Amino acid sequence: MGFKIKTFIGTSENAVRIQVWTALIAILLTKYLKFLSKAQWHFSTLVTFLKWNLFVYRDLRQWLDQPFTKPPEPESFQPEFAF
Repeated sequence: MGFKIKTFIGTSENAVRIQVWTALIAILLTKYLKFLSKAQWHFSTLVTFLKWNLFVYRDLRQWLDQPFTKPPEPESFQPEFAF
């Protein structure tokens, strides 16, 4: 699998190495999630859906297997003051 690196944030040798290693680790973790999933994900689709659901509070393993189910409603906790 070939990856084209378009831009780097830092240009020093150390900064480039850190960015390459970070990208490789992110790819490895995403491929592991694809392996764990029972749904048949394409890599690019999984990455897109992960970006969309990054800040949604859901069980990741459950979401990987059933991505199109509605997330559970959060419990609304409203503290009350006793006056």
